[in-house]
Amino acid sequence: MPRPAACAPPRRRVVRTGGLRGTCSGQGGEVIAFPSPVYVVADDGVRLATYCVGEEGAPTVLAVHGFASNAVLNWETAGWLRTLSRAGYRVVALDQRGHGASEKPHHSDSYSVSAMVADLVRVLDSYDVDAPHVLGYSLGARMSWVLGLEHPERIASLSLGGLTVGEPLRHFDAEAARARVADGGEIDDGFTRAFIGMAEGVQGNDLAALVAVADGVRGGAHPEHGRHPDLPMLLVTGGSDPIAPGGERLAAESGARFASVPGRDHTSTVPARGFKDAVLRFLAEQG
Repeated sequence: MPRPAACAPPRRRVVRTGGLRGTCSGQGGEVIAFPSPVYVVADDGVRLATYCVGEEGAPTVLAVHGFASNAVLNWETAGWLRTLSRAGYRVVALDQRGHGASEKPHHSDSYSVSAMVADLVRVLDSYDVDAPHVLGYSLGARMSWVLGLEHPERIASLSLGGLTVGEPLRHFDAEAARARVADGGEIDDGFTRAFIGMAEGVQGNDLAALVAVADGVRGGAHPEHGRHPDLPMLLVTGGSDPIAPGGERLAAESGARFASVPGRDHTSTVPARGFKDAVLRFLAEQG
């Protein structure tokens, strides 16, 4: 099947703010791959790789990937781009700082939750997106949740998968993780070992940057009981996901929709048909 034109790259490949309106000139229909990234410069100068496919004027989904992943792996390889474009949505995605084709500082100070949420606002500003539906997974769901808390006027709805309630990184041993990256040493703590294993499992990942990401977001704003975005919201978790328990209770407290994907863990939920179907139903209800 021929691939329709996606978002034509602008004349300038690096954009500080604004300037990307009108660059999404896809012909609609089914799109299976992202174009080359366009770089947006964050408030602190970090270069963010962004991607856009779909028709100007179509309802927009801002897609925010998970830890140690990237836009291509989370949304293109897993079939989300095809699913959303076929349903008539324009997709704007980014590689979060420290991931994919974005810049990867090695200092944890570069990865505060506030900085990473500000990146999302900068991308929305750069593409002049008004009230998109936001789709986030895992770390991306956390950042999207905080975006909804702090900037509800910028968002139409939240669809969040693999969201962890509370501070999931409170037990992360950054010192042991850095030692592992530096000299291949063993990590005694099982949680930290599993987290680094996720990072090592994706070819091309910058492990030092990802350790800095995990260390940097610790202690920042996170989903918690009793405080939630005042927005239409869908929470989705894998039925066998040990990383994201408590989603059903959080959904009940916040008035969100909830869907469980049977037999899926934290990784295998991403491409699951059940996850996609739940999101498409929810988006259709938003009009």
